[in-house]
Amino acid sequence: MSLVIASQLEGEFNERLRAHPSRPTVITPAEETPWEAAAEADIMLIRPTPIWRGNRHIEPPARWPGKLQWVFSASVGIDYYPRWLFDAPTVSCGRGVASEEIAEYVLSAILSHTKDLDSVRARSLADWKHAPLGRVRGSTVGIVGLGAIGSEVAKLALAFGANVTGVRRRTLGSAVPGVQLLSLQEVVATADHLVIAVPSTESTRGLFDAELLRHAKPNLHLINIARGAVIDQSALIEALNAERIGFATLDVTDPEPLPAAHPLWTHPRVRLTPHVSSNYLAVRHVLYDKVSANFDRFLRGEPLHDVVDKAEGY
Repeated sequence: MSLVIASQLEGEFNERLRAHPSRPTVITPAEETPWEAAAEADIMLIRPTPIWRGNRHIEPPARWPGKLQWVFSASVGIDYYPRWLFDAPTVSCGRGVASEEIAEYVLSAILSHTKDLDSVRARSLADWKHAPLGRVRGSTVGIVGLGAIGSEVAKLALAFGANVTGVRRRTLGSAVPGVQLLSLQEVVATADHLVIAVPSTESTRGLFDAELLRHAKPNLHLINIARGAVIDQSALIEALNAERIGFATLDVTDPEPLPAAHPLWTHPRVRLTPHVSSNYLAVRHVLYDKVSANFDRFLRGEPLHDVVDKAEGY
C-alpha cells in the first residue's frame, strides 16, 4: 500500500508528487479543517493559510496527530501554526527555498531607496536638471539574522561594494566571508540599510522597540522581510515621525493585512508591500526538489533535513 500524503499545495505540485517513483496517494485536506487529514495521511504538506493563522489558539483536535509521521511546512516561519502542530513526530520546513528571491527584493529596496530614479525622472525640459544620486557602494548594510535569507542578502550587498555587518544568535563565525559580526546594538547603530531577517519567536517579538531604534542613524533605511511582530510598530511610527530614522520598507506587518485606517498604509516614509518578497510561485520547483529529496530520505528511514527545533521555534 502506498503512503498517503495530504497536501495543501497547488494541483500541479501535487501531480508531481503523484509521479514520484514510490507512487504515493495524494489527497487534498478539507479547506476549513486541514488538520482532520491526520486521520488518514502519513505525511502532511501545509502552508500558512488563513485557516491555520486564524486557529493558532484552538485546542488540539481529537486524536491529533493521528497517523501522521511527518509534517512539512512550505514556509520557513512556523509562527503561523498552533503549538499542537509540533506534537507530530517530525516537523520540517522550507528553509532556504525563497532565500534568493527575498534577497533580490531586499537589494531592489536598497537600490530604489538609494537611487530614487522617480525623483529625477524628466518629463519636460523644465525637469532636465542634474541631481546627485545615492550610492550603495561604501554604505553599510546591517543584517539581523544571518540564516539562509540573511546570508543571501549579504552576498548580494557585498557584490555591490557595500560594507556588511551582521548579528546572529549562534556566534560560530560569519557564514559569509566579508561579513563583520557585531552586537545587535552595534549593527543597528552603524547601518545605513538595516535588514531584519530573524524568525518570530518568544525572544524576538517586539525586539525592535523604541530603545533599540534610538541607536539608529537618522537616515536609516529599515527593511523588514521577517515578521511584522518583531517590530514594535508604534515605536517605528514614532521614530519615523520624529525623523530619528529615515525610511522603512515593510513586506510584513502585524497583523496582515493591517486595519484599513492604520497609519503605515499612507505614511510618507514607508514603502509597504503585501508580503510578496518570497515570490513563492516562482520557486515552486525549488520547493519540490526539497520535498522530494526529503521524501526519499523518509522512505529510506534516514534523518530529514530542515527539521524544526520545537524548543527554539524555528
